[in-house]
Amino acid sequence: MTPFSLAARSSQLEANGTNTPGSERPQLTLVPRAPRQPNRSPLALWHLLSLDAPSVATVWTIAVARNVGLHLPWTAPAAMFLAVWILYVADRLLDARSLDSHTRPPDLEERHRFHHRHRRAFLIGIVVAACALAILLRTLDPHALRLYTLLATLLAAYFLLIHARADSAHRLPKELAVGIFFPAAVFIPTVARLPQLRLGLLPIALLLAATCSLNCLFLYAWEHPVDRTHAHWSTRWATQHLATITFTIATLSAVHCLLSTRLLSSCILASSLFLLALHHLRHRLAPIHLRALADLVLLTPLVPLLIAR
Repeated sequence: MTPFSLAARSSQLEANGTNTPGSERPQLTLVPRAPRQPNRSPLALWHLLSLDAPSVATVWTIAVARNVGLHLPWTAPAAMFLAVWILYVADRLLDARSLDSHTRPPDLEERHRFHHRHRRAFLIGIVVAACALAILLRTLDPHALRLYTLLATLLAAYFLLIHARADSAHRLPKELAVGIFFPAAVFIPTVARLPQLRLGLLPIALLLAATCSLNCLFLYAWEHPVDRTHAHWSTRWATQHLATITFTIATLSAVHCLLSTRLLSSCILASSLFLLALHHLRHRLAPIHLRALADLVLLTPLVPLLIAR
């Protein structure tokens, strides 16, 4: 086609009005889709809803009592579950307060962001759980209630310290605090009713304390693979020797299993080795599933409890 014929064809189109601005076909635009919420697995929801730590505390409370032939009333583990749930939800909501600031969002985990997004529902849940807990506390053993009151006072002081001062982590590591408060709460229902067993249960309580601290150390190492400068010096040292600490706890648990409480010692032995296995598989798992599995492996007493039923 010659230039003259091209010009003629262009003139014909203009004459027919097919090339005028008003007759142009409207351009198609893509309507942006609303962001899809990620599909949450039951394991992830168990963690995000803060049901992991209460589940571990409840299972161990029942297992410790059953190990010495004590059958607790259902109100004792129920109160344990509610109290631990309130504690962990409050802790995560307090950690997520910085998300409301106009500065750069802090390096928080998905559990903190989830609690921040649904903070109104969690606050309502805390109120409902607190009312139910107040009713259950009236049914607890008086001696156990006194011990829980003392423990709650110390725990409240710790909460005030870590959330009121930014540099508190350098003086009071969370890993050590969990190793102290968690086993103490678990053993109170049993030792309050059978105080003569305090010395006999002390070794297994110390092993459980070490395992709870080990759980927190693994979590910190996974969530801070490079920069750990803000951690307590003991946390930095421990995260560099996780395998050694794990094998030490496993060895002590095996020795205690041969000498005394076989059931609980074997559960601690299995949990510590499972944590080390997760450490080797950490790059193959999604972070949220890895975090949830770290608490799931602490539910080892659930197996003998279900078999005993």
